[in-house]
Amino acid sequence: MPPQPRAFTLLLNWAHALDHLFLLIFAAAVAAIAADFGFARWEDLMPYGTGAFVMFGLGSAPAGRLGDLWGRRRMMLIFFFGMGASALLASLAQNAWQLAGALTLLGAFSAIYHPVGIPMLLQHAAQPGRTIGFNGLVGNLGIAAAAVLTGLLVQAYGWRSAFVVPGLVCIASGFAFVRFAPHESEPPAQRTRKAPLSLPPQMLARVFVVMTAAAIASSVLFNFTTNGNQQLMAERLHGLVNDPARVGLLLGAVYAVASVAQLVVGRLIDRYALKPLYLTILLAQAPLLALAALAQGWWIFAALLGTMVVIFGAIPFTDAMIVRYVDDRMRSRVAGMRLTVAFGFSSAVVWGLGPMVKASSFTVALLGMAAVALLTAAVVAWLPGDQAIRAQAQPATA
Repeated sequence: MPPQPRAFTLLLNWAHALDHLFLLIFAAAVAAIAADFGFARWEDLMPYGTGAFVMFGLGSAPAGRLGDLWGRRRMMLIFFFGMGASALLASLAQNAWQLAGALTLLGAFSAIYHPVGIPMLLQHAAQPGRTIGFNGLVGNLGIAAAAVLTGLLVQAYGWRSAFVVPGLVCIASGFAFVRFAPHESEPPAQRTRKAPLSLPPQMLARVFVVMTAAAIASSVLFNFTTNGNQQLMAERLHGLVNDPARVGLLLGAVYAVASVAQLVVGRLIDRYALKPLYLTILLAQAPLLALAALAQGWWIFAALLGTMVVIFGAIPFTDAMIVRYVDDRMRSRVAGMRLTVAFGFSSAVVWGLGPMVKASSFTVALLGMAAVALLTAAVVAWLPGDQAIRAQAQPATA
């Protein structure tokens, strides 16, 4: 297939950064918002952000279906303009419930990217692992930017500016997408290009069950850490670093360095067997989460860096499985269903994060996350090996 225009590819990757940035503005600014709305503790306001993550999951299935049947370009335009408008609406909120409504709307639009934007990016990719890895790197740099940019904007102009500035940038990006995104001659569902390997129905069902179960557990870890790390680092560095902006810079550095793991893993996926590589990364998560549970002072910086390297490093595998075993004409729907299940469950972590930490501590919560990591490894151990898959698969033909 002909290569995609460079500006179009850059915009699709940029959209991934925006998607993650927008979802974490609230978590990065929650202390300032809580003080403005009259809450005594940030933990009491945290559940009001749950709607964004609920819709991020529930909205993925219809977004993926519309992407395949209606068109991915159209859905990405809705993503850019809808997210930007939702962020501006959040900046106008006068109480916690108004903010919760705006964040829920933002989550519905943010749900579009993963089941639509990533398959759109991969439909022409000659090296899917490398493409997924770079896309993941850019997405996680959006997480880093949420910590850094939000902290700086909150300190300089107040928490409302942390929604206004990214909102305007997102709308401007939508106009750029109108200019550079090629028009689709047909919806993806009408295409005939198939996955590199065609699996028997029984094995494909097994791969999908493992992929979905692992995605649920991985999403729990991802949501807990990315929503809780700002307050965890502020708590453990209290007395050493008390400036929220500096805490945001430190956390942004953790995310920026850890993001490189996705680029490395993406290249490894193109060269090595999927299952042992995935298991190696998952088995490294539990001891690092336990270390983060116990670390104090500057040790928390090192512990979080190691933890986020392996959590981010595990992200590319589910997209790699979808590219390898699912036809392009239905990838958005499969990705959407997987995300709906995974984030539907893991959104409860966002709701329970504040109350959980308030009732126990970050130490207990992180040890619980270490147990989740071990459960994920046990699930992935059931994934068929590459040799078994090749033995039963047939090369797909258009």
